[in-house]
Amino acid sequence: MVQTKYNSPIGPLYIVTNGDALRILSFTEMQYPYGQSMIAEEVIRQLEEYFKGERRTFDVKLEVSGTEFQKRCWAALQTIGYGEQISYKEEARRIGNIKAMRAVGQANNRNPIAIIIPCHRVISANGDIGGYAGGVEIKKRLLSIELGSLEK
Repeated sequence: MVQTKYNSPIGPLYIVTNGDALRILSFTEMQYPYGQSMIAEEVIRQLEEYFKGERRTFDVKLEVSGTEFQKRCWAALQTIGYGEQISYKEEARRIGNIKAMRAVGQANNRNPIAIIIPCHRVISANGDIGGYAGGVEIKKRLLSIELGSLEK
């Protein structure tokens, strides 16, 4: 696996790929050697389009590691439409366990692929932004990019 640093409009992003797929997209540097890959180049191209408001879905191959519960949560995140926001309770409902709101939040916090698996679209039921691995300000910026793009 190799890591590539991308200086995005919201700050540095670290892309970890194996030979086939995107494994990690993080706000934090990982302990992998630096290198280039065609997958990382494609991720960067799609992220640049996203940040310009030109891309609403991503189509890179993902390979995530986690528990079955986490994978169900991350799959549910991928059903949230561009510019849409749902609550943790709604995400728990979507995975079939309405009482798992806290566990859903913990799974989202461990989401290995930021932005592309859009945990930034999950907010508190009362409308508060809630937490985010990249920080609340970055979460607000991502939501703003999406809402601004929809208004064009």
